[in-house]
Amino acid sequence: MTIIRSVIFYITIFIYLQVEGDYVSVWLFRFYLIWFGCGFVLLSFDILPPALQWANAVFLTLAGLLGGIYFLKQYGPKKGITYSLFVIIMSISIEHIGVQYQWWFGHYHYTQDFGPMIGGVPFAIGFAWLMVMAGAHEISRTLLHRLSNLVYLLLFIIVGGLLAVSIDLILDPVAFHVKNYWVWTKGSFYYDIPFTNFSGWFILAAFFQLLAHIWFYKDPPKDMIWRTRVIVVYSSTQILFIWLAFLGGLYGAALLVTSLMLLWGLVYIKMRHDS
Repeated sequence: MTIIRSVIFYITIFIYLQVEGDYVSVWLFRFYLIWFGCGFVLLSFDILPPALQWANAVFLTLAGLLGGIYFLKQYGPKKGITYSLFVIIMSISIEHIGVQYQWWFGHYHYTQDFGPMIGGVPFAIGFAWLMVMAGAHEISRTLLHRLSNLVYLLLFIIVGGLLAVSIDLILDPVAFHVKNYWVWTKGSFYYDIPFTNFSGWFILAAFFQLLAHIWFYKDPPKDMIWRTRVIVVYSSTQILFIWLAFLGGLYGAALLVTSLMLLWGLVYIKMRHDS
């Protein structure tokens, strides 16, 4: 019943966004920027009240909603909403399997500090995955759009998976060591996070990319403004977690992901400009 209620909730949100059009979408984007700015200041000076620890879950949920709007604006309500819902529900389901059976990502469990849960998985996780896939989709599509069909498909899947892993290289260390949103019980060389976590991220993201290619292949993107906005959301999320990593003493992760972000960012800007 919890899953059914969640599906109804997701569908209601996206239908409302479609019916209300640009007005609600624009204000959600503005609200996200305000929330990001306030959170950045509060976290920078370590003045976030304990009662507002749920704020990061809201931040990721907002980011995911904007990722869903990106797909909706680019490919229409039917395809955009369907794909967004699939990413949310599928990612939560895989995370549930991971938590319950210690499979796919590794041995871990979530704490109570990351907001409401569905089957042992925080509600915000599905939206976080949607944000990641929206950013990965936009970047990989822009970088590779000049390639032939078969080469494009192969690299679209691989690059999307690598982009997802690159953002998890900062999300996971911060969530584990700085914010204690989840706990790894069997670690590895990278901040005690097992390699299976990153391989699991790559495989799941690559699968979502494959489905996106199949689902959206014949539909050219329609909305230039939301192409930019989703990059703002994707980048600002990374910037926030990079900053948290720096404040938490995770300098290696902060430097690594900053370098990767600058690399894909510069290439993306060039390819977008040339197109």
